[in-house]
Amino acid sequence: MHGRSRVFLLRRIHFKDSDRPRQLSCQTSPPPLPPDSNLKPLCLQGRLHEALSGMATLGTEVRFHGYDALLTACIDRRAFLEGQLVHAHMIKSQYLPSVYLATRLLIMYVKCDSLNDARHMLEAMPERNVVSWTAMVSGYSQKGHRAEALELFVKMMEAGQLPDEYTFATVLTSCTGPFGPKHGRQIHSLALKTNFDSHMFVGSSLLDMYAKASEIDDARRVFDMLPDRDVVSCTAIISGYAQLGLDAEALEVFKLLHKEGMECNYVTFSCLLNALSGLAALDYGRQVHGLVIRCELPFYVVLQNSLIDMYSKCGSLIYSRKIFDNMLERSVISWNAMLAGYGKHGLGSEVVRLFKSMVQEVRPDGVSFLAVLSGCSHGGLVDEGLDFFDFMVNGQRMKPDIGHYGCVIDLLGRAGRIEKALDLMKCMPFEPTTAMWGSLLGACRVHANVSIGEFVAQKLLDIEPENSGNFVILSNIYAAAGRWQDVARVRELMKERTVTKEPGRSWINLDKTMHTFYSSDRSHPQREQINAKIMELYERIKEAGYVPDLSCVLHDVDDEQKESILLGHSEKLAIAFGLMGSTPCKLIRITKNLRICVDCHNFAKYVSKVYARYISLRDSNRFHLIVRGTCTCRDYW
Repeated sequence: MHGRSRVFLLRRIHFKDSDRPRQLSCQTSPPPLPPDSNLKPLCLQGRLHEALSGMATLGTEVRFHGYDALLTACIDRRAFLEGQLVHAHMIKSQYLPSVYLATRLLIMYVKCDSLNDARHMLEAMPERNVVSWTAMVSGYSQKGHRAEALELFVKMMEAGQLPDEYTFATVLTSCTGPFGPKHGRQIHSLALKTNFDSHMFVGSSLLDMYAKASEIDDARRVFDMLPDRDVVSCTAIISGYAQLGLDAEALEVFKLLHKEGMECNYVTFSCLLNALSGLAALDYGRQVHGLVIRCELPFYVVLQNSLIDMYSKCGSLIYSRKIFDNMLERSVISWNAMLAGYGKHGLGSEVVRLFKSMVQEVRPDGVSFLAVLSGCSHGGLVDEGLDFFDFMVNGQRMKPDIGHYGCVIDLLGRAGRIEKALDLMKCMPFEPTTAMWGSLLGACRVHANVSIGEFVAQKLLDIEPENSGNFVILSNIYAAAGRWQDVARVRELMKERTVTKEPGRSWINLDKTMHTFYSSDRSHPQREQINAKIMELYERIKEAGYVPDLSCVLHDVDDEQKESILLGHSEKLAIAFGLMGSTPCKLIRITKNLRICVDCHNFAKYVSKVYARYISLRDSNRFHLIVRGTCTCRDYW
């Protein structure tokens, strides 16, 4: 055989089927399509079951692209049973999937909430890549299986697979709970070593992890070190401050980032509005509302709910109700926000009316009943509140939790039914919480029940010996009964335990500047003018019938000194400053960190009447809107 012929034969032997030389012709025909080529179009058209039938007909002729199309359709539709059929077909036809396809199978099981099948898939894979490991870690994290996610992350490292930015971002979401910060710091250290710490995804997850662990300073350090910031990272730091009650800091961060050109989405604005709710900063809240409108953001339900909550907590229920009434779609959270707003303002009848409308549209949840029970408590609607509790248990077949019992106990205590409230605490299927005992102690102070007050106070002093509020209320009870020796004994006990009372403070926003006053405050630059204004108010309202309630002073001093002490209360200083610095027609809006005392409440009512001013006073419990000498709380708070 000639040499040329031998070379030709050898070349023919090494040809693949697809490489075989074809006979030349005048017209070149297109290469034949693979047998499973029709599966992808069927999947793209949403005809998954037809595609599955085609897969069964083709048998062993199904290849990579066909399986890929089928699995993608199953993932998109969360089609668990159909995905199992594809997996079974691979096994029966003895098709060995590549790492990519095996990972797609794993992702399909994760998306369909079948984590056990996904884990079996991972364990059976002869070869795994970073996507395979990350998909499984993500599945555990998303379903709240924190321990499993962290354990798998460790196994991934032991197997020699280095994580990427998506792995870090995913596993950090599982660093919560008591040991969350410890694990998070270890992962942060690894991210630093592998130069992933400055990646946007990883940075956002790190600062979110630190913020949720109340390590806001660490979260801020991570945020400041990010070379690039997206809307997620900016929202995370604002949310972190707001969730910890650092509302002023959240506002300052937003103002700084907004000047730098930060893009905002509806989640950013929702977090900011929550912070403004805590500050009762209505002016800023209105500006944010206007900014949302100018940005032409879609009014998602969650954003509208935040606006309802912000306006109600800033004392502007009219705007809350306008937003509520104009919502195209209302969730149960929308109804709950509006119910809570009316309740905080003491409008019990509005709470009842709105709740009755709610049950005709949506099924109330546990939070709804908390809101309506609290509203009845603040509004003095005892019988109505007890009826709603019965409706919840017997009408809705809903099992009350400890919060609902707490509302009923508060309802009974405020109404003076202290013995009945104590009986309920003893027979309910939960151990009483400190909040319940505290509510009952407050009721004992209001209704001058010394015997039960002493019993409840002793319980609280045993449970939380460092809480100054319990000492103060017990001291109030003794002072109202004229038992000054017992008052001195309580104060001596506070000194022994080094317990300090939280100072009362009130703040008012004038000309976009927040002015804060403490009791007997002498630090304000206009203190002399404020004291002069206080004396002017005092003389004028006394002529109108105001009589100082000296029982609000917890010191055994003469009446003249008691009057002087009362005039130094922070609410009165803020009211005087508000009258000095605002126009006659403007509402005076004040916020206080503690509950307003009876004397300051009467003082505000007389000032409103004599000076024809509207006064909004938000304390730690509720709102007091005082108009022409009358308060919306009807002197019941």
